[in-house]
Amino acid sequence: MEKQLTKLNIFSGKGVQMRTFHITWLMFFVCFFGWFGLAPLMPTVRAEMGLTKGQVGNIIIASVTATIIARLIIGKLCDTWGPRKTAVRLLLVGAIPVFLVGLAHSYITFLLFRLAIGVIGASFVITQFHTSMMFAPNIKGTANAVTGGWGNLGGGVTNMVMPLIFAAIVGFGYTPAEAWRYAMIVPGVMMLIMAFLYHRYTKDTPNGNYDEIGHKQQDTKTDWSVLSDWRIWALMLAYAMCFGMELTFDNVAALHFVDTFHLNQSSAGFWAGVFGFMNIFARALGGIASDKVGNKFGMRGKGLLLAAMLLLEGCGLILFAQAGSLFMAIGSMLTFALFLKMSNGATYGIVPFVNTKNVGLVSGIVGAGGNLGGMLFGFLFKSDTITYVEAFTYIGYIVIAVSVVILITRFQKQAVAVDADLKEIAGSAI
Repeated sequence: MEKQLTKLNIFSGKGVQMRTFHITWLMFFVCFFGWFGLAPLMPTVRAEMGLTKGQVGNIIIASVTATIIARLIIGKLCDTWGPRKTAVRLLLVGAIPVFLVGLAHSYITFLLFRLAIGVIGASFVITQFHTSMMFAPNIKGTANAVTGGWGNLGGGVTNMVMPLIFAAIVGFGYTPAEAWRYAMIVPGVMMLIMAFLYHRYTKDTPNGNYDEIGHKQQDTKTDWSVLSDWRIWALMLAYAMCFGMELTFDNVAALHFVDTFHLNQSSAGFWAGVFGFMNIFARALGGIASDKVGNKFGMRGKGLLLAAMLLLEGCGLILFAQAGSLFMAIGSMLTFALFLKMSNGATYGIVPFVNTKNVGLVSGIVGAGGNLGGMLFGFLFKSDTITYVEAFTYIGYIVIAVSVVILITRFQKQAVAVDADLKEIAGSAI
């Protein structure tokens, strides 16, 4: 009988646990690539369709709104169907609007397609759930942070790569209006390939798929009492401040660099991509720190670490907003990006331990908080009376305020040990 791993060797692909580890982060990477594939191309889309600042803001809001509901649903489906079937079906359904967004020729149709594409953002819940099934409590936070961070890396890569794909298509003689449409075929194809790989090479649990281990539907009754747990709502609020800000920045960074520092689309996409590339280590660093602190100081220590990361993120955001040159903007961006992404990892270093009998549901609720934050922040960027600089400043102060909320939230004090009841955690999660 296979067991949850107590160590993480990122260079290993041996065993169902590590094979699933790599495929699930790659799945999230591909979904993130498709989810934000349009973001670095928005200067071209804006010019072609004659979009106003308010309309661009609505598109930003739409891109993360559908994900709020989708994450709650996907969390429950992971508990019921298993992460493998859930992932494959999400990839197949999500690829449809990614392929078809090129048919949009008006603001309304583009807005609706952008809304539909946002559903694939729920892939994050699958990745976190599936990773939690494969790793023991002592390393769960680190493993979740690595898969989440490397998956989020898709947002950085797409900001860099999609403008290059766009430029290559233009180089073949197509107009910019045609090029951005054809460019979106690439992430759609990637999602179909990923659906095949996920179906072929992963398992729901270390011991097999749900149908192979006799998982029964009646075991998945939802315990809605989790909604009365303040700690879950505090984590949801924290995730709105870190991952919500990450989603917002992925959406507006290229436009901000074009409008504020007068960069071309490719250069703006590159610097926006640098922000995303911080995920290659920063989110994992937050998860590792959370595990180390948790092993020594328990859940209270994990909460204090998260509060500190959010505080530093907020301060960095304010510095970024006030940057008067591209050099200062990039330096401050890297600073707040580090603590933002560490906050992501630190948040999900806590999530699997808040309610071990409803891991999927809790993960979905907290994950939805990230998109809720992204949606609410989007209203600041659509306002005609608030500049992007002012919006970044306001968000910085809000993040600092939330860090205080996390500071006073009393998380469970017990240490997170290797010899925790793994059977209970694994069994109740499915």
